[in-house]
Amino acid sequence: MTQQPGQAVPTVAITGVPDPLPEGLAVLDVREPVEWQHGHVEGALHVPLGELVQRLDEVPTDRQVLVVCRVGGRSAQATAWLQQQGVEAVNLDGGMLEWEAAGRPMVSERGAPPQVV
Repeated sequence: MTQQPGQAVPTVAITGVPDPLPEGLAVLDVREPVEWQHGHVEGALHVPLGELVQRLDEVPTDRQVLVVCRVGGRSAQATAWLQQQGVEAVNLDGGMLEWEAAGRPMVSERGAPPQVV
């Protein structure tokens, strides 16, 4: 995954994310708990944006981290901050809405089919 020209925050489109995800890639979901419960990437780490500073030690630093939210705004903020902390973070442009639209697999914590809310 590479940074798109003209952007300060490293960003990747869903078409640039391998399917299935490579084993060395971590996914960080910075959405709120209710959003997470409805649908998320299986195996993703859930740290709401408001808790990221306090929970930085949970974010992997030994591999690239794909940061996601609903549409890409919160994850762009998280990616910029994580980059400043020395984490190799990349923002998913379009977030989980693009993930879902591309037919990528998701799981739900609600016992219902996963969806992005």
